[in-house]
Amino acid sequence: MDWDKTYAAIYRARKDVLKPVLELDEITLNHLQGIEEQKKLLIQNTLNFVTSKGANHALLWGAKGTGKSSLIKAVFNEFKHKGLRLVEIAKEDLLVLPDIIDELRLQPYKFIIFCDDFSFEENETSYKFLKPLLDGSIEKVPSNILIYASSNRRHILSENISDNQNTQVYRGELHLSDAAEEKLSLSDRFGLWIGFYAGNLQEYLSMIDFYFKDYQGDRGELHLKAKEFAALRASRSARTAKQFYLSFKE
Repeated sequence: MDWDKTYAAIYRARKDVLKPVLELDEITLNHLQGIEEQKKLLIQNTLNFVTSKGANHALLWGAKGTGKSSLIKAVFNEFKHKGLRLVEIAKEDLLVLPDIIDELRLQPYKFIIFCDDFSFEENETSYKFLKPLLDGSIEKVPSNILIYASSNRRHILSENISDNQNTQVYRGELHLSDAAEEKLSLSDRFGLWIGFYAGNLQEYLSMIDFYFKDYQGDRGELHLKAKEFAALRASRSARTAKQFYLSFKE
């Protein structure tokens, strides 16, 4: 991989290769509305990373369609000309992550490992391959690699009643069962948690106005159609606003 000419790559399991991304999603921070605080947090963390000031692995969690993945891509685009590179990997392919780390560790660039839809069911164990990046082993954790993950779950791993069967209270202190402790500890290894929440009607309409800023028709009628569109999907998310724009733009 020639990282001098390649800004981003996606791991393809069938061929066991990192495939260069030929056409990047050019989404920018200006395209993302209603998440100013989330943008501020991730921009600062990424700036610290590219300037070698120390940064945290980041978990972006919350309601679907609220801009979690889009923000990761937009922040990457903001810093890609400052020595930042992006590698996307699916959660089911995390078993190859140690090998990818070996490849990236000695590169003169900073890398974000991007994992989308980062949640695991009860019998999934691929998250264990994150250990060399989150905790290290006998080999030092690489200073030029961070993981940015998006998830609908704050604690990433599904939680069951059975996980807490051995939880005890001793002298007023809560002692979690081993199963519950393991599931909570994975998300704790991300030093930066950024929450995303479904917006209210006014925030949704503000996003509609952003997409339709050049619209010359009746804006009241536009808002009415936008609200009907959101009602059909039971969602007022940023994703819904964009879908409405793509469906009804003139």
